[in-house]
Amino acid sequence: MNHWIIAPVVLPAMVAPLIVLAMRHDLLLQRVFSVAATVALVLISGGLLWMASHNPPMVYFLGDWPAPFGIVLVLDRLSAVMVALTAVLALIVQLYAIGTGWDARGRHFHSLWQFQLMGICGAFLTGDAFNLFVFFEVLLIASYGLMIHGGGRDRLRAGVQYIGYNLVGSTLFLFALGSVYAVTGTLNMADIAVKVAALPEGDTALLRVAAILLILVFAIKGALVPLQFWLPGTYANAPGPVAALFAIMTKVGAYAIIRMYTLAFPPDTPATGTLFADLLMPAALITLAIGAIGVIGATGLARQAAFAAVASMGTLFIAVATFTPQGTAAALYYLIHSTLAGAALFLIVDMVISRRGTDQSVTALPPIPQNGLLAALFFAAAIAMAGMPPLSGFLGKLLVMDATRASGMVVIWSVILVTSLITIMGFGRTGSTVFWKAHASPADHVDHPTEGLAVTCIFALLACLVLMTVLAGQIDIFLNATAAELYDRAAYIEAVLARAAEGG
Repeated sequence: MNHWIIAPVVLPAMVAPLIVLAMRHDLLLQRVFSVAATVALVLISGGLLWMASHNPPMVYFLGDWPAPFGIVLVLDRLSAVMVALTAVLALIVQLYAIGTGWDARGRHFHSLWQFQLMGICGAFLTGDAFNLFVFFEVLLIASYGLMIHGGGRDRLRAGVQYIGYNLVGSTLFLFALGSVYAVTGTLNMADIAVKVAALPEGDTALLRVAAILLILVFAIKGALVPLQFWLPGTYANAPGPVAALFAIMTKVGAYAIIRMYTLAFPPDTPATGTLFADLLMPAALITLAIGAIGVIGATGLARQAAFAAVASMGTLFIAVATFTPQGTAAALYYLIHSTLAGAALFLIVDMVISRRGTDQSVTALPPIPQNGLLAALFFAAAIAMAGMPPLSGFLGKLLVMDATRASGMVVIWSVILVTSLITIMGFGRTGSTVFWKAHASPADHVDHPTEGLAVTCIFALLACLVLMTVLAGQIDIFLNATAAELYDRAAYIEAVLARAAEGG
């Protein structure tokens, strides 16, 4: 076994309590240890990505117990990409939090940050449905703390709403897992795939119920209509860097659907067939439409960014709902793009709000410090989120549209194109009001520190989008290989269950 596979879970799990127990009164030490741990996570995830791209799925048997009885972590191309994306995003956003002083506005920011990374990385690596639930809870508990970091009545109220929605999701998750176990007798993902494929026709009704419950749970995490209500309020009221990190949390729901519904419930499963594609596609189209309408209708900067995140999830789920290798590859490209672009937008909005002193985007106010620089950054992030050229969002939407040629092309393409236009109109209205309609007045001039580290972090996120555009061909080849590996279920199942077949 390769012990590096469990490192993305163990490293933050060890650093977080160390910060709480030994450094809680020393912010400098917290910053040093937390950033060092995140840098190490970036390096480890890079190594895991290289290993996954040169090997078939690799399995880590916790305690050396063979699957399906023991806990397993599985490293394949998909989990490696998601862990690497998480690590890079976390490092950039964490440096932004330090650069703006957000991490000093409440206690235990860095320990919660590490617990959050532990939960997210664990969710991407686990090969067991119950442990997926466990890691969901770990990341959610940490996110509750981060959500209300810095205090405030509105933030606390949004946090309570966020907790309520996710408690419902967790309860549904337990019911779904209980139903799956009742039918298959296992919660190991590879073993579920084997048992579902061999299920007698008369035992499929409960399985269909369990699979639909699971997709409801993942739809809550992924903010899919009609379960997206929690996201705008939560993201709009979260601290800027926390909302930026949350950009990867909605992708956990998308990841779980891709993983479970290509491995355990693929479209060729007799018990479920194309049921999930039929459910997902209309929901994804409505999600995209609601997100775009929210962008043009929002009167607050943070809420507008949150609705843009909803729209991006709609586009992502359109590609996921095709359940084809081409569609999955397009979904993964758009997933990476939308995570980085969404995080950049939340950070830029945070800087603008801190300088304007208000979240309102419909009222013209005097120019803010660094008005030209922030206007340029906002413009770049807006065209990235809207999917306009020349950044990677345009290529991502082209890939999604190309993957949906087979069925419903007219409706799907129309929704994608019209919502892109609505989204850019919404951002254009906000940009013109906030940056261009502002009139200078000596009495209104207010100094504000440049925050060089924070601005550099935003440039780093936008540079990643430029890199995705320049290297689109190579990235697409890699993601097509990733999608092909996902649909080669036999390799994953053999990697996980080989030891059980050999008698441990």
